[in-house]
Amino acid sequence: MTHPHTTERRAADGHGGPVHDVVVIGGGAAGLNAALTLGRARRTVLLVDAGQQRNAPAHSMHNYLGHEGVDPAAFLALAQQETTRFGTRVIEASVVTTRRAADGNFEAALDDGTVVRARRLLLATGLVDELPDVPGVAERWAREVLHCPYCHGWEVRDRAIGVLATGPVGVEQALLWSQWSDDITLFTHTGPRLDEPARARLDARGVQVVEGRVSHLDVREDRLRGVVLADGRQPAVSHLVVAPRFTARTGGLAGLDLETAELRLFGQVAGRHVVANPQGVTSTAGVYAAGNVTSLTETVIGSAAAGLRAAAALNLDLVTEDTRRAVAAAAPPGV
Repeated sequence: MTHPHTTERRAADGHGGPVHDVVVIGGGAAGLNAALTLGRARRTVLLVDAGQQRNAPAHSMHNYLGHEGVDPAAFLALAQQETTRFGTRVIEASVVTTRRAADGNFEAALDDGTVVRARRLLLATGLVDELPDVPGVAERWAREVLHCPYCHGWEVRDRAIGVLATGPVGVEQALLWSQWSDDITLFTHTGPRLDEPARARLDARGVQVVEGRVSHLDVREDRLRGVVLADGRQPAVSHLVVAPRFTARTGGLAGLDLETAELRLFGQVAGRHVVANPQGVTSTAGVYAAGNVTSLTETVIGSAAAGLRAAAALNLDLVTEDTRRAVAAAAPPGV
């Protein structure tokens, strides 16, 4: 039996398909937890996932209570299984365009030619890590090339760790990673010239400084052995820390006219994100966002929590709209 407040409407448009309560775009932790929350709220939910999860190259994920050290792929498979128990339908596709239709609902055209419709959209598309243009960095990403000590610091503790400076944040990264190892080397690379206060801070934490531009990584027998500088020096390190530029995935979303903003860390532009409040409300009415698409430095557990918060706010929005419609429908004619 269909619940009286389940609002999927069929044959309501020229495509003859349903108008879902919500289409969730993105199937990472934020999108799946949002879909789970909405499914448990008896909403009709379609989750569209392109299979481009940010942590796919990683062997394990960390600092998620109850899931410490699990394989990200296994975590996502379990999360998707749990989500679909409550009626959410999941399809693998990419969103090509999105827009608000004349009737106020949203339409999303997919790369397989399908057009899906919904009363609300929840964006959980994540971000893209734009890595420094140094040969070998992309190939070793999430293996020996890292950026987050809370994700990988324990696993590489006490190792010889290099930090590749591409801006002011390089000094801060070197200081932070010195919590996990006493063998930290800052490669100045394309970062700004170090002033005396910066050098004093690095010296106080035992961070070595190597001047000069890094040419490429020294990789042998499928392991990072060190870096090669432009002048031929080859300092040995077992891992290299970089500062990616974090760019929210907004491909196919231009038709929603979303507000975006830069994220700046220590005077360096770290990326661009979709602007949303803590409940996931964006600048476009009816569109919510959660996870890395709006919070570029969020971890997996934080993204999952953000998905729940956005889903709860979205459901309240729909309840308010459903109540208004019910009141109007119950009013005597002419009132």
